[in-house]
Amino acid sequence: MDSFPAPALELVASMRAAAAADPSRAIAFQGAPGANSHRAAMEFAPECLPLPCFSFGDALDAVKSGAAGCAMIPIENSQAGRVADIHFLLPESGLSIVGEYFMAIHHALMALPNADGTFGPFKAAFSHIHALNQSRRYLAERSMVPLSHADTAGAAAHVKELGDPAIAAIAPAIAADLYGLTIVDNRVEDTEDNTTRFVVLAKEPRDPASLKGQDAVTTFIFEVNNVPAALYKALGCFATNGVNMTKLESYQQGSSFAATMFYADIVGAPGDLGVDNALAELRFHAKEVRMLGTYAQARKRG
Repeated sequence: MDSFPAPALELVASMRAAAAADPSRAIAFQGAPGANSHRAAMEFAPECLPLPCFSFGDALDAVKSGAAGCAMIPIENSQAGRVADIHFLLPESGLSIVGEYFMAIHHALMALPNADGTFGPFKAAFSHIHALNQSRRYLAERSMVPLSHADTAGAAAHVKELGDPAIAAIAPAIAADLYGLTIVDNRVEDTEDNTTRFVVLAKEPRDPASLKGQDAVTTFIFEVNNVPAALYKALGCFATNGVNMTKLESYQQGSSFAATMFYADIVGAPGDLGVDNALAELRFHAKEVRMLGTYAQARKRG
């Protein structure tokens, strides 16, 4: 808990106490109270008990230990790209993706007033690295130095703790209320359609059969055999069976740079003939295929 800025500690303690009293309703998230992941958890499940965690690993550990029923983790942003190292964290966690949530992201610039009650000029702004990237043009036009912090709301609490009116924070508007700052400017993100996709992680996977009649997404990772055209052949498994692959990202496993893993989303669920045939063919071409979860689409693909 001491990793959070002092202005956030009381809120963190009260939220953790509430979650401890009813862990099944708790949704773990990375960040201080008021972070975008906090907001996403509350929008996804309004009756939940949000459980703030300092790191993504801490949020996943909360689910594994039973301190939370699930975790809400951001994985990609329409402007900044990949958010969390979900490719490494999720397979190692043993958890499954059981849902997804898309949320429009709006950032506010907030700060403490000068002695005369005015605001600015600002030398720098703290925020999460992705929020800084999403507001890059705004900051550059005002000659403000971007300073990275663990999360957006934590940045607001940190600015409150610093007490320097020349240093601002970029965070969700709710963080200004929580930490006693004043919003100086709204909508400081560089694009109007700034959106983050979150995934919901739990101990037990959803039964694909429970999604019958719904549009579903299946997420998995795989490693192809180290032979020419291996990836081409692997992707052909889905093309020939009429399965739409909506996401494919590569990442290195270990330091040898010899084993490339792929993280993929497809439309459909095990039990669908095309999906079953495609995955069976993929296993022929791959060293490893590991399922990470099947869940209902929150937004139509294609």
